[in-house]
Amino acid sequence: MSPLQFYRDQAERSHAEADAATLANVRDRCTRAAVAWEEMADRISRTDAMRAEREAATAARVETQA
Repeated sequence: MSPLQFYRDQAERSHAEADAATLANVRDRCTRAAVAWEEMADRISRTDAMRAEREAATAARVETQA
């Protein structure tokens, strides 16, 4: 399982726990956890996209030099 999928699964689980919580403080804690997991997943997505762009640019530069 990739880290991205793990973070998305954890966010989903935290949302489910928040929905099932009867106490407000537990619901708030689970909601904050879900937001944090989603932010980590988004960060990985952005990093992967930037890495792919950088690798494509490097590959294009190598092709033009060859």
